[in-house]
Amino acid sequence: MGSYKYCICFTRKFRWREAEPPSDVREAFAAYAEGGAAMSAAQLRRFLAEAHGGAATDADAERIMERIRQLRPRLHLAKIARPLVLTVEDFHHFLFSDELNPPLKSQVHHDMSAPLSHYYIYTGHNSYLTGNQLSSDCSDVPIIKALQRGVRVIELDLWPNSAKDDVDILHGRTLTSPVPLRKCLNSIKEYAFCASPYPVIITLEDHLTRDLQAQVAKMVIEIFGDMLYYPDSEFLQEFPSPAALMNHVILSTKPPKEYLAAKTSKEKNIEVHNGKESKEEAAWGKEVPDLQAEIESHSKSKRRDEVDDDDDDEDEDEDEDEDEDAQKMQQKQPPEYKHLITIRAGKPKGGLSEALKVDPDKVRRLSLSEQQLAKAAAAHSADLIRFTQKNLLRIYPKGTRVTSSNYNPFIGWVHGAQMVAFNMQGYGRSLWLMQGFFKANGGCGYMKKPDFLLKTGPNNEVFDPKEALAVKQTLKVKVYMGDGWRMDFKQTHFDAYSPPDFYVKVGIAGVPADSMMKKTKPIEDNWTPVWNEEFTFPLRVPEIALLRIEVHEYDMSEKDDFGGQSCLPVSELRSGICAVPLFDREGIRFKSVKLLMRFEFV
Repeated sequence: MGSYKYCICFTRKFRWREAEPPSDVREAFAAYAEGGAAMSAAQLRRFLAEAHGGAATDADAERIMERIRQLRPRLHLAKIARPLVLTVEDFHHFLFSDELNPPLKSQVHHDMSAPLSHYYIYTGHNSYLTGNQLSSDCSDVPIIKALQRGVRVIELDLWPNSAKDDVDILHGRTLTSPVPLRKCLNSIKEYAFCASPYPVIITLEDHLTRDLQAQVAKMVIEIFGDMLYYPDSEFLQEFPSPAALMNHVILSTKPPKEYLAAKTSKEKNIEVHNGKESKEEAAWGKEVPDLQAEIESHSKSKRRDEVDDDDDDEDEDEDEDEDEDAQKMQQKQPPEYKHLITIRAGKPKGGLSEALKVDPDKVRRLSLSEQQLAKAAAAHSADLIRFTQKNLLRIYPKGTRVTSSNYNPFIGWVHGAQMVAFNMQGYGRSLWLMQGFFKANGGCGYMKKPDFLLKTGPNNEVFDPKEALAVKQTLKVKVYMGDGWRMDFKQTHFDAYSPPDFYVKVGIAGVPADSMMKKTKPIEDNWTPVWNEEFTFPLRVPEIALLRIEVHEYDMSEKDDFGGQSCLPVSELRSGICAVPLFDREGIRFKSVKLLMRFEFV
C-alpha cells in the first residue's frame, strides 16, 4: 500500500500547467486592444508609452512582436501574416519575459561628469581571497569574477615574496597562500572593462620596501601602459569624473616615505612579523591586527573590533616637506611609485574630528572600519557628510569577520561613503543588498549620490539622517505569480512527494524607518504559483532604498527551502507590470525562475 501511495505522489509532482494571464493583464490588454481580440504594434506602442512611462516607437513595438514570434514559434503569433498582432496570451508572454520587459532601466543614465566623490562606487575588500580571511587561497579568479559583475574597486595587499625579490598578494599574518602580483595585474587588465567602461580603482595595502615599491611602479607601467591614469600634480584639488576616466585604471594607496632611513628608524620600534607595535605606531586608525591569533583564540575579538584591519592610511603629513623635496630631485626621471597614486590615502594626526576636516587645497581618501563608522555616525554625522562631498570615504569589514561575512551597508551610504567595501565571496543577505544597489545606472558600478548628500545650506548645514523624516514617496507592489522552478530545479528538490508550496517575502531595505518585510500566503502544491497579493511601503529616503524579494518553499517540519532572491533599487523601478528574474544565494541569475509583479508609485 505504501509503495502504491508513493507512485501516486511521484506522478503528481510532475504535473503542471501554464498559468492563465492574471486579471490585471487581461484588463490592460482589453483596454489597449480597444476591445478587440488582437493588439496591433501601434496599440502596443501606446501601452509601452503610457503604462510604462517610457518613450516608444512603432519600430520598438514591432521588434518586440518579432521577438515574441521567435520565442513562441508554435503559438498563435507565428501563424498570422503581417502586420503582426498579439493575442492576450502573447501579451502575457511579453509581460512575463525578463528579456523583453525587465524591472529596471538597462542604460547608464546618471550624469557621469561630476567628481568621483559624487558617486557611490562598487567596492571589493580583499578581492584576491577565494574564501575565508584566515586560510583560503589567494587567486586572481575572484578578482576576475568581481570585474565581470561590475565591481570597480579591487583591493590588493602587497607583501614581499619569500625571497624578498618580488611581490606577492596575500592577507598578511594569516595562513592564506599567496598569488603573484603580476598575475593579478594582468587579469585586471584583461577584464577591467568587460562589464563597464568606467574606471577601475586598485587600492593597494602596501607592506613593501622602497626597492619593491619601485618594482611595482615598473610593473604597473609595463602592464597597463596608456590604460593607467595618474595626475601631473602631486595633490589634486578635485577628483576627476568617471566620464573623464573611462577605460582607465587608477591607483589608490598611502604615499610612501621617501627617506628610507626615517622609515627604517621607525621600523626598529615595530616587530611587524610578530604582530607587535609600539605605542607610537598604535595611534587612532593605524593599528593592524594580528589575524593569526584568531586561529588560536577568539577571546580577543572585542579588542580587535576596535582596531583597523587595513594599513593603508598611515599619517602622511609628517613627511610632506620631505616628499616635496624628493619630488623636485626626481622630476626628470620616469614616474615613480609615489607619482602613480591618483587617490592618496592618509589620516592627519589626531582623532576622528581631525581626520574628517576638509582641506580646501587637496582631496584624499579616508578608510574607517565598520565599527569606527558607527561611532562617527553617532558623534560626527554632519562632519562625515561634509567630508564625503569632496573627499572619498572607504568603509571596510571588521577584522573578526573571518568567514568573509559582511555588514549593513546603509549606514555608510546614508552618510555619503563612496566605497563601502564588501567581501564579494561572503555570500548572504548583505551581499544581496550590495549586488542589488549596483544594478542601478545600467550596472556600470558608479551611481550618482542623491542631491541631498551633495548640498550644503546657507549656514553650512547638511542632511541629518537622525532627523524624523516625512514620507516622500509610497511604493505599491503587487505579486502576481511565479514560474521557472520546474526548469531550474530537480523535481524532488523541494519535496520528494508533492509539488512545492511557495511563498514570497517582499520588503524594503534602507534607512531604519523605511525597512520592513512582509510576505504572501503559501500556495500549496504548485510549480506555477499565483498569489495576486499587494503590499504598500511608505518611503522616507527612496533614493537609496532597495526592494527586497525572496521566494521560499514552506516546510512544516524543517527549515523553509530557498527558492530565489532579488534586490532592486527603488529609484530605478519601471512603473507597471514587469518580469523580475530571481538569483541564487551567490547572486547568480537563474535561467528560468522569475516573478510577474507590478510597481506603482503614489
